[in-house]
Amino acid sequence: MFLLLGTTLVMAQSTYKVEGVVKDFHDKSALRDATVVVGSLSTKTDAKGNFTLSNIKAGTYNIIVTHPKCDAYKSKLELNKNLHLEILLEHHTEEIATITIHAPHKSKGAIIIKTLDKDEINRNSTENLGNLLTKISGVGTLRTGNSIAKPIIHGMYGSRISIINNGVKLAEQEWGVEHAPNVDINNFEHIDVIKGASALKYGTDAVGGVVVLEPEIYKKKDSISGSANLSGMSNGRGLGVDLKVLKTWENGWAIKTNGSYKKLGDLSAPNYDLMNTGSEFSSFNFTVQKNEFKQGISFDYYVTNQNLGIFRGSHVGNDKDFYLAMTAPEPLYMRDFGYSIDNPRQEIEHHIAKVSGFKRFENLGKISATYSFQYNHRKEYDLRRGDLNSIPSLDLELITNQFNINDLLEREKWSLETGIDLMYQNNYSNPKTQARRLVPNYDKYSGGLYSIFKYKLLSNLNVEAGARYDATKYNVVKWYDYKDWTNNYAQDFSQFYVRTYQNRVLTNPILNFKNFSYNVGIDWKTNPNFGVKFNYAKVERTPNVAELFAEGLHHSAAIIEKGNMRLQNESGHQFNLLIDGKADVLKGFDFSINPYYFITNNFINQIPTGIQQATQVGPFPVWEYRQINAKMLGVDVDVNLHLTDNLTYRGRGAYLYGQDTTNDEPLILMMPTNFSNNLEYQRKDWKNFYVNLENRTVLKQDRFPIHNSEITFYENGIEVTKTVDFSTPPPAYSLWNIQAGFNLTKNLSAGVTVQNLFNKAYRDYLNRLRYFSDDMGRNIIINFRYNF
Repeated sequence: MFLLLGTTLVMAQSTYKVEGVVKDFHDKSALRDATVVVGSLSTKTDAKGNFTLSNIKAGTYNIIVTHPKCDAYKSKLELNKNLHLEILLEHHTEEIATITIHAPHKSKGAIIIKTLDKDEINRNSTENLGNLLTKISGVGTLRTGNSIAKPIIHGMYGSRISIINNGVKLAEQEWGVEHAPNVDINNFEHIDVIKGASALKYGTDAVGGVVVLEPEIYKKKDSISGSANLSGMSNGRGLGVDLKVLKTWENGWAIKTNGSYKKLGDLSAPNYDLMNTGSEFSSFNFTVQKNEFKQGISFDYYVTNQNLGIFRGSHVGNDKDFYLAMTAPEPLYMRDFGYSIDNPRQEIEHHIAKVSGFKRFENLGKISATYSFQYNHRKEYDLRRGDLNSIPSLDLELITNQFNINDLLEREKWSLETGIDLMYQNNYSNPKTQARRLVPNYDKYSGGLYSIFKYKLLSNLNVEAGARYDATKYNVVKWYDYKDWTNNYAQDFSQFYVRTYQNRVLTNPILNFKNFSYNVGIDWKTNPNFGVKFNYAKVERTPNVAELFAEGLHHSAAIIEKGNMRLQNESGHQFNLLIDGKADVLKGFDFSINPYYFITNNFINQIPTGIQQATQVGPFPVWEYRQINAKMLGVDVDVNLHLTDNLTYRGRGAYLYGQDTTNDEPLILMMPTNFSNNLEYQRKDWKNFYVNLENRTVLKQDRFPIHNSEITFYENGIEVTKTVDFSTPPPAYSLWNIQAGFNLTKNLSAGVTVQNLFNKAYRDYLNRLRYFSDDMGRNIIINFRYNF
């Protein structure tokens, strides 16, 4: 009896209990339905993440904890007593949001984002970034001809739009209206557009919004993969090729390389060829990284080279030809098709080298650091005589160093993100051009501090608030004409005077700007089918170097620019509302409506003020930077209706109203009302077949300021004065496009796109060369992609 009792006690003391809680590593929220296995026993966690396993004998065991959205947790367990464990699970690598939030990622917030996914990028692999982004409502392009396109978001462009390439803010003389982004869209997995100024972490320059280019997040597995893409284009008789190879390892190491090349000859409008509009583009990037959930490091390198012809008909030699070029139904200069890229043209070389790393701490959050180096070399060639024709008229070298450190601390109901940005930039304008420097030599120093707090008030209501402080210093070396300096600046800026040489004055302006911006927002999901986001931002923006100091002929833009050193910070208030919902109509219906309102003081506006005829290469319009008060309001609409399991209707539209309240006139270059309707038929079981028919309509812009100029020349021996109409927008137009594609084999797919299906002649209000020619005619693009 006593022996049996003693044996029972020993057995009771040699079995133990393992209990605990399973939580999300980064925000410490409880994880429900996680599976916990100890030896041969298993259980699942409850709604609070708790689990209990009893009657386990003493010994050494493997403990394995798994969850559908997390990497498995594995560890050894020495069991000689009752244990209480806290187990923190890490998200799958592909679930981690790296820079910003888009639909598939686990995050909520009041910022308003639209995304182009990899399928959309692959279907349009020959497009430039600006043209691709027009597939998002409220986004347009400011173009110079047909090859150069800058994105416009809610009426704002240039320095008011930030482009983030894999965590690096592009620095590429972005002030120029004809300086297209140096980006190869094929390098990226998805592209996010953040509308409005609410994304303070990207800087206060981004008053209009942010374009975030996100590369692929590599899975941790031993594999090698890649793709080869070949494209042919009828308009320009061009060819494009893109190659990508990716090697990954299970331990988190990855190496990727990507290269592309595209060549186009002269483009054509429906009724004539466009002389000297060929282009050549090449890019290469290389990435090596080791990423785990708790820590990672990455080195990235990108280089792009572009050689872009500028339409010959926009550059003329005398006053009479300038007037004729502006008013003739066909260009003054024409030639047979060719691939040669002659003057006027641009050559742009852009390099990015980046090293970044992060580490997650249980109590401090995720701390990330990024250093990047950028080198941008821009050369613009004009029509010049003799040996000068081979020397660029504009030769700019821009070196940019950026450093960011960021801490993201997440908890179950709140998160706090804080960071510091530092930048040093040096611009060198080469005097060997033997032309007046459009922008001067300068050093730019800037620093910013930001903090963003998000809180979950209710299960369906999130609020957030953010603030950012920036300081910027320009140290500039600039020559002024003696007359311009004396009349405009000598009295108020005498401290910048250095010396006088003949009829030129050397100055050394040192300007300091300070900005403070903040925002508040809500994200309210009233029910599973309806949600509201609202964001208010108080924003300030520092003038860029061109707005302050530009002076001279901007050759590829075919204009003379004049800056103003008296410009002050822009300051404005921005309101963004997003209403989205879905309903059980047919096979599914969803919509979003995004009204917005922006009111600003000291808005920097560039307008045409006349024609300067005293240049050696002919007359050009003069565009000056002026500061006004302004307001912009508008609405973006998106609608998706799944008519059947295979047929979907998609519609989008945008309306924008811009007003110069200082002069009581419309703002110039505001995006006209536009809308798009398309039908797409898809059959996964038909070798992934799809066909998409789209109609895009742009209405005539009926709100525009009058900034016409007069020009004088001799006609039949008589001096005449003519009015040059810079103001009147072209008529409305409607274009049809069609896309189709399917899989030829398991790894090989084919696609065809026809743009401007009916070869319609039209001119776009936001094309700066619309005065001289029609836009591009029909373009047939054939694409083959092989994945391995």
